Amino acid sequence: MSKVRIVVDSTADLSEEERSQLNIEMVPLKVHFGEETFLDSITINSEQFFQKLEQSKDMPSTSQPSPADFVDIYRKLLDEADAPILSIHISSALSGTYQSATIAKSMLEDDPRITIVDSKSASVGFGFGAKHAAKLAASGADVNECLKTFQRINQGSKLYFLVETLDYLQRNGRIGKASALFGSLLSIKPILSIDTEGTIYPVDRIRGSRKAMSRVVELLDQDFQGRKVNINIAHANALPAAEQFASMLGEKLAVASISYNELGPVIGAHVGPGTLGVLCSPLE
Repeated sequence: MSKVRIVVDSTADLSEEERSQLNIEMVPLKVHFGEETFLDSITINSEQFFQKLEQSKDMPSTSQPSPADFVDIYRKLLDEADAPILSIHISSALSGTYQSATIAKSMLEDDPRITIVDSKSASVGFGFGAKHAAKLAASGADVNECLKTFQRINQGSKLYFLVETLDYLQRNGRIGKASALFGSLLSIKPILSIDTEGTIYPVDRIRGSRKAMSRVVELLDQDFQGRKVNINIAHANALPAAEQFASMLGEKLAVASISYNELGPVIGAHVGPGTLGVLCSPLE
């Protein structure tokens, strides 16, 4: 049997190099600045997006892929190698992308070779698990093994993120349960996460960026209690802050590896520049 193919959408925030190395297929969401439309991580990258965000009078909006976009990818993969497909996507509570994928499957007569997963997460929150599923697929594992690995990593990991302002989440309608944080004092940094239903919720609010990072380190120390962990830090045009965060995490946690990902244009449009996210996963 042909090897399982992993499909993600662009909000997994996997670099082109990662996708190429792991043979991961990506379906892009779209970013709109006024009348201009860009394909996330294809016709606009993170650096270009944040430059445009700074210069543009128009606030960006985003849109999900159409079912036809997924049909094209699924047909291509099925025709190329008759390979089972594991298609993993951003939380359905945050985007209609998962729904577009399920409609696409129905348009293909509910082809049993296609398995679609609502990750109930976003960005590195599901991109990290998708990478591990792809590594397993490359070794010849079947779709059930790949799915179980993704679910184990997804459920065993902890995701926290710090935003400079809640304005972007509120403007784009993705604020979820974090709306309770509005009206906070100046310099308060919200610590957010995503719950088991895939909805953003507030964890804490701390005055000052460094103190907020320290609080996340404390939370992760409580979560993993000395176990060895892999750390993945995502940032929105904020690499120096991400490196500072990594140093703080390394001082307190039993870190096996640290990697960095840039938040892509679509996620960046929803959280804004300066955002930091950290996914902590126990070492397998």
